[in-house]
Amino acid sequence: MSLIKRTDSGWLPTVFDDMFRTDWLGGTTNVNSIGTSIPAVNIKETEDSFSVEVAAPGKAKEDFNIELDNDVLTISSENKKENETTDKEGRFTRKEFSYSTFKRAFSLPDSVDNSKISAAYNNGVLEIALPKREEAKVQAKRLIDIS
Repeated sequence: MSLIKRTDSGWLPTVFDDMFRTDWLGGTTNVNSIGTSIPAVNIKETEDSFSVEVAAPGKAKEDFNIELDNDVLTISSENKKENETTDKEGRFTRKEFSYSTFKRAFSLPDSVDNSKISAAYNNGVLEIALPKREEAKVQAKRLIDIS
C-alpha cells in the first residue's frame, strides 16, 4: 500500500478507506463516485506472469478501454442506456436513462514485460495477461563452483 497523508479528523475511518480504495498492486479505485460500479478483480501471480481478471458480465469487449502509461495499467468502461415508452394514443411518454462507469488503475511492477501484455473477454470476465520479463522469472537452482 502507498503512503497516504492522514487528516487530524480521526484515524479509524481513514484506515478503512485505505483498505477499500487501494488495490494489491498499488492502484486505487474510484469508490464513492456517483454512477460508479466497481467490478470485482482477481490478481494472480505465477512464476511466468501476472493475471488480472475483471468480473464484468453483460458487457462486450468494445465496452472496455485498457491503457498503459508509465507502468500504470488503467482499465475503464462506461455504459449509457436510454429507454423511451409511449402509450397507445401517444399522450404519455416516459424516458428513463442510466449511466455507469468504472475505472481501475494498477501500478505494474518492473518485472512485467510491457510489450507482451494481452487481453481477452470471455463469459463475462475480462482477462489481462501480464507476462514477466525473462530475467524476472524464477531461475532454477544451481550449484556454483568455487575457483
